[in-house]
Amino acid sequence: MSSHIAIFGGTGYAGGHIAAEAVRRGHQVTSYSRSGAPADPVDGVTYDVGSLADADLVNRVAETADVVVIAVHGADVDGKPLVDLIPSVTAAALAHNTRVGVVGGAGSSLVAEGGPRLVDTPDFNDEWKPEALAHADVLDALRAGPEELDWFYVSPAALFGSWAPGETTGSYRTDDDLLVTKDDGSSEISGTDYALAFVDEIEKRAHVRKRFTTGH
Repeated sequence: MSSHIAIFGGTGYAGGHIAAEAVRRGHQVTSYSRSGAPADPVDGVTYDVGSLADADLVNRVAETADVVVIAVHGADVDGKPLVDLIPSVTAAALAHNTRVGVVGGAGSSLVAEGGPRLVDTPDFNDEWKPEALAHADVLDALRAGPEELDWFYVSPAALFGSWAPGETTGSYRTDDDLLVTKDDGSSEISGTDYALAFVDEIEKRAHVRKRFTTGH
């Protein structure tokens, strides 16, 4: 069944791949970003200018969307950490019975049962920590939020982003909270295959009010 999917950050790396995959499957997709349409727009995606920091816009979007996807930076959304915007997103989603899907970070994923988190391991890049910890705060806020809120949060593998585009395999593996790794200990996923996992979750609802991890 076709859904109306609104993506905040729909022109970014993860959001753009999710938009493309969702449209490919016949969903209606609207992208909101500060820049509007990108230089190379995805056919079938409607582009608009807007920020997740605009609570009135978020409420209007949630009124018509089946799923609101958050694919923005964790540490800075128009000068605010993303976690500070979760209350307004929650209010809008509850008011209109809208599902919320979050593009999370790998840093909050566990490297072993019971921990530690990837961000807490000695080799984690210090420059990445503020963003990783900001996304971890968002996950904590969702878990502590109202039980009525319908949400999911998808943590990618350790190597994920435009700087590590990876290979499109057409498949992915998942776990609950454990970082998905290969037999050699590496952890990566392409933007295209991450989008497969994300849109599959929109369609199948396998992780209601849960985080899951994904990787090759």
